Amino acid sequence: MGTTNTRNEDGMALAAGLRLALGRIVRRLRQAHAVGDLTLSGVSVLARLAAAGPDSPGSLAELERVRPQAMATTLAGLEQRGLVSRTPDAADGRRAIVSLTEAGRSVLEERRSESVDRLARALDEFTPQERAALRAAMPLLDRLADRL
Repeated sequence: MGTTNTRNEDGMALAAGLRLALGRIVRRLRQAHAVGDLTLSGVSVLARLAAAGPDSPGSLAELERVRPQAMATTLAGLEQRGLVSRTPDAADGRRAIVSLTEAGRSVLEERRSESVDRLARALDEFTPQERAALRAAMPLLDRLADRL
């Protein structure tokens, strides 16, 4: 019984530490971007479309775990900026298919490059052993993200 409590306390402490550390990293990466830049939701949709190809708004909402109305708002903003385009679904004309435009791909690459450059500069200050430890944790962090 004591082991279960210890495990729960350890798990809670780890979860709290991860939440704080990851939150700080995300906030600092966001702060590096200009006011009026893409929202995190917008970047996530662009990245999903770049990786998986065109998709329907309903499917994107489900995959991003947001309400259809929230996805509609995100897509409207992206479409207004010319970063995505909508076309009728060939199989069901009532549905739309959302695709990444070349402008969207360029914005996504630029955003990724800025964030990756900032992270790489910060990692330059880490020892090879510390970088190896972070690299080894990546599969676990990916698995954790999939379970949330």
